[in-house]
Amino acid sequence: MNEDLGLISQPITDLFPQPESIDEWASYALSEEQLHEFQQNGFIHGIQLLNEDQIQGLRQALEEMVIPDHEGREYFYEYHSNESTHPETVLFHALGAWRVRKAFHDLLWNPAFLIPAYQLLGKGIRFFHDQLFCKPANHGSVVSWHQDYSYWTWTKPMNHLTCWIGLDDSNEENGCLHYVPGSHRWGLIDKLDLAGEMDAVQDLLTPEQIRDFEKKTPIVMKAGYASFHHPVLMHGSFENRSPSQRRATVINVFGDGVVSNLDFDTVNAPGTKNYPAIPVGEKMRGSYYPLLFNPEEEFKNAESIIPNLEELNS
Repeated sequence: MNEDLGLISQPITDLFPQPESIDEWASYALSEEQLHEFQQNGFIHGIQLLNEDQIQGLRQALEEMVIPDHEGREYFYEYHSNESTHPETVLFHALGAWRVRKAFHDLLWNPAFLIPAYQLLGKGIRFFHDQLFCKPANHGSVVSWHQDYSYWTWTKPMNHLTCWIGLDDSNEENGCLHYVPGSHRWGLIDKLDLAGEMDAVQDLLTPEQIRDFEKKTPIVMKAGYASFHHPVLMHGSFENRSPSQRRATVINVFGDGVVSNLDFDTVNAPGTKNYPAIPVGEKMRGSYYPLLFNPEEEFKNAESIIPNLEELNS
């Protein structure tokens, strides 16, 4: 049987070398201008997280995992060969790759991801879950407009962050991500089918919010580049009708101190019971919610060399 890599709370390969000094950590830092951009718009993008070797390592692992009977399949929290609600389109969507393949496990400890995540959350970073989104060429499905935290209310408070990482070039032709700038100020809206009707959420919006959709921004990036977005930023992606596939992975994290609000008997629960359950009111922690980055340990008394939003707003 394949080993459950979720029981290992540290890197296990050399794919993502770890910094050995504060200056090395700082080389991955966002600028104060980027932090303010995130605060204003609810997202930033065009952040390089992967080199070519890392992209190829992740692609190879992904090629193995899209085969439904692959070794380790039992460790996924969710696995959908096709989550699309339309029979003519396909969306491969799975959660839990970090437990199944070493490259995706070690991606969580990529310093090029950890430092921006620390800066945007302003504290220690705990892992929540990862996701895979694959749209095949010519008939790739939409990911309908949604807010991430509408699926995550089984944790509180809302102190979460999403990082979307392209494993292929993404553009408007192959179904790139789109954001609605400033929509992170709207408040929480009900969740809908993730791969259902693209614009279904507009039935739940005010006229002002619907007008804001005119500002929707395509996130065009090269493979290996990433965007970070706020947990209630409205986002989605359109169909892939291009001759090229569009593959991406997503890392979802939260600030250390978030607690469980889980109740499987209500709508306030994930879509599967495969998540490692934490009793209500207890801190989200343990092997399956590891502390990925602790600034108190990594920086000692030198945190100020790397600005974060919490400090800038104090």
